[in-house]
Amino acid sequence: MQKNARDDLFEVSPEIRHLTELCREHSTIDTQLYTRYDVKRGLRDINGKGVLTGLTEISDIVSSKMVGGMSVPCEGKLYYRGIDIEDIVHGFVSENRFGFEETVYLLLFGDLPSRQQSEEFKEMLFRYRTLPTNFVRDIIMKAPSFDMMNTLARSVLTLYAYDEKPGDVSLENVLRQCIEMIALFPQLAVYGYQAYMHNKNPYNSFFIHAPRPELSTAENILYMLRLDNRYSPLEARILDLALVLHAEHGGGNNSSFTTHVVASSGTDAYSVIAAALGSLKGPKHGGANVKVVQMFEDMKREVKDWQSEEEVSDYLLRLLNKQAFDHAGLIYGMGHAVYSLSDPRADIFKKFVKRLSEEKGLSKEYELYAMVERLAPEVIGNERKTYKGVSANIDFYSGFVYHMLGLPTELFTPVFAMARIAGWSAHLMEERINEGKIIRPAYMSVSKRREYIPLDKR
Repeated sequence: MQKNARDDLFEVSPEIRHLTELCREHSTIDTQLYTRYDVKRGLRDINGKGVLTGLTEISDIVSSKMVGGMSVPCEGKLYYRGIDIEDIVHGFVSENRFGFEETVYLLLFGDLPSRQQSEEFKEMLFRYRTLPTNFVRDIIMKAPSFDMMNTLARSVLTLYAYDEKPGDVSLENVLRQCIEMIALFPQLAVYGYQAYMHNKNPYNSFFIHAPRPELSTAENILYMLRLDNRYSPLEARILDLALVLHAEHGGGNNSSFTTHVVASSGTDAYSVIAAALGSLKGPKHGGANVKVVQMFEDMKREVKDWQSEEEVSDYLLRLLNKQAFDHAGLIYGMGHAVYSLSDPRADIFKKFVKRLSEEKGLSKEYELYAMVERLAPEVIGNERKTYKGVSANIDFYSGFVYHMLGLPTELFTPVFAMARIAGWSAHLMEERINEGKIIRPAYMSVSKRREYIPLDKR
């Protein structure tokens, strides 16, 4: 293959290595200074409690309760607009309905929709599931990226150019833009993936399936993604549940906080959501479920007997000691920044994961996941001091679910985004409605004052 003139620009040259060391030398801060000046790193105190930076009515997380004047860990709870997520899920599951669309309505407008409101909102979402003319050809198929989160962000920013009122930040216009993005995210991600796979190997069929009006969001995702359009009722129900559980998670998570920060500058909705996508892409946020699946694939190769607690515990210990998998010292999917005793989303998900594993003939894999969930807190507790308990988070099971659904790993985090766009939109509207000062946290400078040196004396 002929070398391109730009190819050398992507190499890590000696000059870049030298300049990197200069960055490191002049930007490394003594960790003791954070303690001396009581800096809340990650906007959390020494006990892991978040620093209060705003107010919200959209959702709430409960992980502790006051007992005898002291805060003690409790089973985790998640509320959407004051309603327990467990009750929301029980409501639509018991009536054999899809729940994501009414969850979006609840997050955006504050109340659960009536039957008529629900049908009208679904019709509205479908009306907005129409991409601009030639958008797939001119945007999605041009320069396809292997990273679907980048593809999503690029598509979102490009929608600005197709909008007749892109910079109008009135509530009505922002809401219209949010509803459009909620409706279009599945197409943008799925079409982006298909374009990438075709570009990667031209022998791969490139197909575009338009969404159908009678299908739910979850059904449409599976319908558009699969060549034969086929899926089982259980597959669609569990993907719908995943969307509901990922739709929102308190105002303090990284991407929702990003939404507030960027929106507070007064910029347009597309820029706000693109910034939130950049946040969610990170492996410490939305990309964690991919790491869980990769970790288990390594575990299944390394552990000879999946039913042996001793072998599994030994592997988990090697993970913590940076002797296995990616040598990061982490058991992915275990622990959460807020929850301690349990993550309610993981608890809800687990009940349905077992059923799906049985349908897919993957019961042995499920039992391995269940064993790791049971053993990991004990292994972590014996090896490390933690200020709170450790339990499985939703990423622990979501990656396994997506794997069983046949979703490519490239779409794991975009599926998260297809759900979380609902919460981001609600936070964007909340920031617009309660617009105040631009969010500008304080950073203390610890650099020493120096004299300017003229160029010929440096």
